[in-house]
This record gives sequence, C-alpha cells and structure tokens, in this order.
Amino acid sequence: MTVLDTAIDPRTPAYLESRGVALERLGKLEAALDEVRAGGGEKAVTRHHARGKLLPRERVEMLLDRDSPFLELSPVAAWGTEFAVGAGVVTGIGVVEGVECLIIATDPTLVRNVVDPYPVEKIRRAARIAAANRLPLINLVESAAEAAPGGPPPGGGLARDLGRLAADRVPTFCVVFGPINGEAAYLPELSDYTIMVRGHAKTLTIQPPPVVNGSGPTPAPIDQLADDERDGLRLARQCVRRLNWRKRGPLPRTFPPAPPKYDPEDLLAIAGAEKKADQDPREILARVLDGSDFDEFKPALGTALIAGWGELHGYPIGVLAGTGAPHSPAETQKAVHFIQLANATDTALVFLTAQFGPAEIEALAYSTVPHLALDTGRAGDPRFVFSWPADEPAGGDDDGVIDPRDTRTVLGLCLSAVHSAVVEGAGHVGVFRSGKVDQ
Repeated sequence: MTVLDTAIDPRTPAYLESRGVALERLGKLEAALDEVRAGGGEKAVTRHHARGKLLPRERVEMLLDRDSPFLELSPVAAWGTEFAVGAGVVTGIGVVEGVECLIIATDPTLVRNVVDPYPVEKIRRAARIAAANRLPLINLVESAAEAAPGGPPPGGGLARDLGRLAADRVPTFCVVFGPINGEAAYLPELSDYTIMVRGHAKTLTIQPPPVVNGSGPTPAPIDQLADDERDGLRLARQCVRRLNWRKRGPLPRTFPPAPPKYDPEDLLAIAGAEKKADQDPREILARVLDGSDFDEFKPALGTALIAGWGELHGYPIGVLAGTGAPHSPAETQKAVHFIQLANATDTALVFLTAQFGPAEIEALAYSTVPHLALDTGRAGDPRFVFSWPADEPAGGDDDGVIDPRDTRTVLGLCLSAVHSAVVEGAGHVGVFRSGKVDQ
C-alpha cells in the first residue's frame, strides 16, 4: 500500500486565489444550469403545468428509485453557441428498479430551432453510451406544442444508433407523453416497449401522412396505454422490473471503499491554478482515489507521464495522468506498456489531463477495457469524458463540465455503469518497438 503524501496548505495566498478563480468559473456554470432548468421560460412552464403535465426533470425524478443518484450528461450542451443551452433534452444515468439505465427526456416547453444540431447529437451520444455499457435505454418523449416550422427531415444516424441497441440485445423503452415529431418520432418506433399516455400521445412524422395513435393508416406501436403521466412512469418501472437484468462485470473489489485522506475542497484550488508544465497530478489522485492509495508504475521512467494502479469506489483502475510537460519516447514506452498490462488484467483505465501521441493512441485503439477521461478530450475513445470549468464556456464535445469536488463521485458512477457490461481486455494491444507499436 502506497499512500500519496500531497498535503496543501489552504492558508496561502496562492491557494486562496486559485480557489477564487475556480469558484468564479463555477458561478458561470451554475448560471448556465439555471438557464437550462428554466426550459422555454416561465410562461411556457406555467402553461405546461396548467395542463396537468410534468417537466422533463420531474418525469425523470418520478421514474428513478427514491433517493438514488442521477448523473446528468452534457447538461449545458450548446453553451456558448447561438442555440438553446441544454439543447432541450435531458440525458443521464439513473437507477430504476435497481437497474442502472440511460434516460432521455425531451423538454416540450422549448421550441427547437430546426437547424440546431445539438438535440440529435445529444440523443445519439446517449444511445451510444447505452450500447457501449449495456445500459437499458428509457425515452421520455414529448415535442413542443408549437413546433418550429420547416427544416430538413431527420437523418439516419439516430436510427442507426438506436438500432445497434436492438442488435446488442439492450432493451429500450419509450413513454410518449404528448405529440412528437421530427427526430423524436424515431424513438417509439425503434423501442422494444412503448407506452402511450391516453388522450395526449400521438406521433407525427416530418413527412405526410401523419402517423396518429389509433386513427391513422399506420398507427404507432403501443404495448401499453397509460391513464396519465404518472401511470406511464409506473408502467415503465414495471417493465424494467421484469427484465431480470444482471450486470456482467465484476462488483467492486472493496466495500465500503475507504475515503481519500485529503479534502476534496482542495481540488478547487488545483483546478483554478494556472496550468504549468510541472504540475503534479498526484495532488488530484490523492483527493480522488480510495484511501489516497496509489501504486506508481515505473516512477523513474518518463516522468512527464504518471502511471499507476489504485481503486475508486472499490473498483480497480489504472491511471494515466499528464504533468503538462511534452512526452519523449520514454513516456510513450511507459504508456504503451501500461495499456498492455491494464488489458491483461481486465482493468479499466482513467485518463487525467493526459495528452497522447500517435503510438499511444494506436495502442489505445486496440485496448478493449473501458476508458474514462477527465480534461483529456476524446483521445482513446473513452466511454465517458468530463472536464473541469475553464475560462471560456464549454458545452460541446464532452459528457459534462463538472465541479472539481464532484470528480470522485462522477467517476465512481461511471465505473459502476461500465461494469454493467463485460470488462475484458484485448488479447494483444501492440508491442512497443523503437517508438512505434508493432501489430
């Protein structure tokens, strides 16, 4: 057992200044989240409630097991763009009848701009996460009562992503609460279980003739008819309960997990500090890993890259973390060797502020264990990728901008989700030779 020793004095001016920078950035993030939760505005929300209908987050809350967490994904998608923050769609991972599920809930109070690409991309990303991690997918759908006119017909990408779930035998559910059109019309058509709310649900394709529940020439599929919205959510929970669903990955190795020995509040100061080429990622690991316990791999070789083993919420993980300094062949050799070992031991990999070169990316392309990433971008095709708040708004190419203090919780929820599928390494991920990966 190797306990990291990275104490930070919280009384120094540098600590207080960096913490203040991080809190200022979090204030901007919270303002964006307030805008997302406001949906189409007070008038639209009031009108929606007056019809006896629930908002998307209210539907999600009623669907989930009581007091269970909900990891919302890309909550501020489109932040900093001309389009609506949040994209009018709630996506995330939550527990329904003891089963971790991927949930998609459209916001009917927000009229969508027909050229806005973010709603479809957000739904497609959710479908891909469900497929990669073997998470049952539950769609809670309703389009805005005042649909925006015009626009192109929906593309086939969404249908393909949803179709992969059926091919992989991952169950899909759809509860239709009201009229749906455009891309959302795909959701009940491609779901295994379809529940429609009596008197409200109907599906309209973007091209005529419309498909209207019970009265059109080609009625949408209905497996169950709910009396009202709450009954529809009850029926969805009932369907999940009957799945007899079991995880295929191993349970946590240690339970209950030991908390880190250092205060996660320190992560604010670390996140707000000016980025330097000699920053020590061990300071982050000491505030994220179970018991602050980290066994470093090849500590004397390629010191610009930190590699090693630990546990997070009881799950074994391998860590690749960058210091900000450029990589030499030594760092590349260390990274490729470590990726091989993680695959040989069926151990998930976590990337932390790491930048990878061509040989490392090639090795990761052959790696089949789950990859999770924080502040690294999508190199290595991670199952989940998150970032800490930066100076400029970022609401695009990741699964969420998170409060640094929530890092351990967010990664723990993701590790639990990826273990819904088989966690198995590749038999061969390449052998390092002279700066390249030989196949």
